[in-house]
Amino acid sequence: MLKEIDAAAPSLRLQHFAVAVKGRADLGDALSEIVRGRGDALFVSQVLSPAARRQLIDFAAKKRLPSMFNNTELVTDGGLMSYAPDFSEMFRGAATYADKILKGAKPADLPVEQPTKFLLTINLKTAKALRLTISPSVLGRADEVIQ
Repeated sequence: MLKEIDAAAPSLRLQHFAVAVKGRADLGDALSEIVRGRGDALFVSQVLSPAARRQLIDFAAKKRLPSMFNNTELVTDGGLMSYAPDFSEMFRGAATYADKILKGAKPADLPVEQPTKFLLTINLKTAKALRLTISPSVLGRADEVIQ
């Protein structure tokens, strides 16, 4: 994902820096690194434990940092927005695969599939707390808007 960010950042006039975490339950020094790096926004691409999610969302709110995630649950919990695969659709696809395997298909013969449906979720309550205005055109594209 960093390659895509590196490629897109210049045309968007963005400067980015990546912060690694020790594990999904331990943010380690990540929050202090974000402060030192003077980050203006957060993009979180990994799954976090519930405690780490809460810590990160509270940090973003306290530091007034817009946050984007690849998991809708974090937006429900107070993050600003997410663009994420439709996990319900992915689970239905997994059930179809399981059915084929149970009927005798060899897993190695089944094609690898990528998500085809993604959901944009926006939390307007968080946007208001950050004093951000989300344009009507972006809101119109959202699959879910949390009031």
